[in-house]
Amino acid sequence: MLEEVLQALAPRAQGRYVDATYGRGGHAAAILTRLGTTGRLLVIDQDPEAVSHARATLGHDPRVSVRQANFGELDRIVVEVLGSGGVDGVLLDLGVSSPQLDDAVRGFSFQADGPLDMRMNPEAGQSAAQWLAHAPEREIVRVLREYGEERHARRIARRIIAARAESAITTTAQLAAIISACVPGHLERKHPATRSFQAIRIFINRELEVLTQALAQAEQLLAQGGRLCVISFHSLEDRIVKRYLRRASLPDPVYAGLPDIPAHARPRLRLLGRAVRAGEAELARNPRARSAVLRAAERL
Repeated sequence: MLEEVLQALAPRAQGRYVDATYGRGGHAAAILTRLGTTGRLLVIDQDPEAVSHARATLGHDPRVSVRQANFGELDRIVVEVLGSGGVDGVLLDLGVSSPQLDDAVRGFSFQADGPLDMRMNPEAGQSAAQWLAHAPEREIVRVLREYGEERHARRIARRIIAARAESAITTTAQLAAIISACVPGHLERKHPATRSFQAIRIFINRELEVLTQALAQAEQLLAQGGRLCVISFHSLEDRIVKRYLRRASLPDPVYAGLPDIPAHARPRLRLLGRAVRAGEAELARNPRARSAVLRAAERL
């Protein structure tokens, strides 16, 4: 959604911008073309491979700073690199990047067999295989239901517990086979393991918790007129973004109907139109964009 992001972010030549989810840099490179000599772009990603790509591709440009970090640390990194003067735009492109999905070694997809990892930063935290090796059944059920909206969560959890008692579940193919064996695939439009893989990935990376933190931090970092753009790829993410932006665009309900609302209770953001979805041309080039939703707001 490159053009849609540029339209919503509206980069100014001398502005200061943050791409907090570099991925493989399509958005960052496009933002940079809009910046003048004194503009600044801070690129953040928690994936060391993405950071290496950013440094090799953009690191030579004096307007660009590259940092490896989770965007839950957005406030610390921005102040550290750009100072406390506020920024003119923040972009969050959520979920897993195509290079991560396409690399079987990362363990995000069941399309090709690989280690059951799923960490966006493989240098931090426990892998999916490590978690599944010891997680109680009730916790597996909760994760599959809460983050994957999986109707067969209890059945899948029981099968996982039984399977790991016989041998460790260490590959994506193993896990996909276990799930497929206990989910009626003929009733599913998607692969039976789709929701479970999504749920485990979200849990392992604390994606929804970190998103909530990042939204609040981004809002506080924006200068007046600065813009926040968020691309989400599934309903759980989009629900969090939609509700946050809506709340921030309304006055404190305690003061509803009063003629004089104090400054601290006034709206903090202005919504920039409705949610935007990828157009037909982009979907033809990139079918993975079919679930992408862009929402944007401006700091008042």
